[in-house]
Amino acid sequence: MGQTITASGESGAPATTSDPDCVFCSILAGKIPSAAVRESERIYAFRDIAPQAAVHVLVIPRTHEYANAGEIASGDPELAAELLREAAAVAKGEGLAEGGYRIVLNTGHHAGQTVYHVHAHVLGGEPLGRFGAPE
Repeated sequence: MGQTITASGESGAPATTSDPDCVFCSILAGKIPSAAVRESERIYAFRDIAPQAAVHVLVIPRTHEYANAGEIASGDPELAAELLREAAAVAKGEGLAEGGYRIVLNTGHHAGQTVYHVHAHVLGGEPLGRFGAPE
C-alpha cells in the first residue's frame, strides 16, 4: 500500500493513500496532465489518452487504497457506489445516456487490468458491439 497523505490546511479532510509508482496517483498529484471531465471530493474523472471508443473517460477514487472492483466493494461499499454514480453522471454529461454506454471495471491481468488503482471506464458515443467475446 502507498503512503498516507492528508490534505493540508483543511480541517477534517479525508485521508487518502497514494502510490508514487501509480500513474493515476501521479495524475491526481498533478505530476501528469489530464483532461478533467468531472470531479468531487472523493472521485476524479478524466479522458483516457488512448480511447477505445468515441468517448472514453476514466473514473477513479482519489485514494489508491483499492486495486480493483472486488476490493472497493468489500472495503468501502459507499465509495464503490459513489464511483458508479459518478460514472453514470459522466455518461449523462457526455450525452451518452439516451444512446447507451458501457461502464467497465477490469479486475486482474486476465481481464485486461493494467493499472492496479480501481477505476471505471465509461465508453460510448458510438455502437460498441458485442462485449466479452474473445478475438
